[in-house]
Amino acid sequence: MNKWLKIRPSIIIAVALLLIFSACKTTRKIIKEPLKDAGSEYLFDQLKANELKFESFNAKFNLDYIFDKKKTEFKGQIRIQKDSMIWISFSPALGIEAARLLITNDSVKFINRINKTFFEGDYNYLNEYLDTNVDYDILQALIIGNDLSHYEDGKFRASVDNKFYKLSTASRAKLKKFVRKNELEPKVFIQNIWLSPDNFKILQLSLKEIRKENKKLDATYSRFIEISSQLFPRVIDFDLQADNNIGVHLDYSKIAINEELNFPFSVPSKYQLITKLD
Repeated sequence: MNKWLKIRPSIIIAVALLLIFSACKTTRKIIKEPLKDAGSEYLFDQLKANELKFESFNAKFNLDYIFDKKKTEFKGQIRIQKDSMIWISFSPALGIEAARLLITNDSVKFINRINKTFFEGDYNYLNEYLDTNVDYDILQALIIGNDLSHYEDGKFRASVDNKFYKLSTASRAKLKKFVRKNELEPKVFIQNIWLSPDNFKILQLSLKEIRKENKKLDATYSRFIEISSQLFPRVIDFDLQADNNIGVHLDYSKIAINEELNFPFSVPSKYQLITKLD
């Protein structure tokens, strides 16, 4: 016992740092091995193989929206029919629905029950209003934690960043066969994706629009849980860096996939149609 007491704290710290450093070197060596021959193709195969496979998605959520350092809290429910529609119901703390949103491949519809108004528009209007460049595929992927489905993946470079796999590209465009007639222009992004070396799930990604250097979206996925023998991130944090920074903290609960769902979206006759979002 006396011998342990005589060991100086500096020696303990030095040993601890040595062990950590050795462990990091070993980890880096292990995760670099598959990249020597296969590179980005190997990582994309693993990424796609470990994505959430689903036809429908249903979950409750708690959401914190941070704008100009002010936080607004919401509760709600989200339902997704894969590659078809996203339905979201928002409620304040008291649990009474305040708004409902329905997103499809070519339209965006919104009901405001507080103001008794509703909006119907398309992505062209939405992108002009938000000064951004999004579509259904991007929104679905971000909400679920999967990669984009209808975008090219042949221009990525594979590397190891810290203790994670990293895929990066200076240009990622939408595949021509999926470009809709009414789209203003194909979506082109600078993108980085960080993957777990243990399960190849997306841990973090960044999207940056070409020609809009001041606009960038970062997403972080954490607290993975098992849903129908698949891993899913229960917590997602979004950070939109633009003229005004916006933060969103999304915490899912009561998650289920492949259940039969309905997507009710009837507008009361007394509600007023608005042509612009305020």
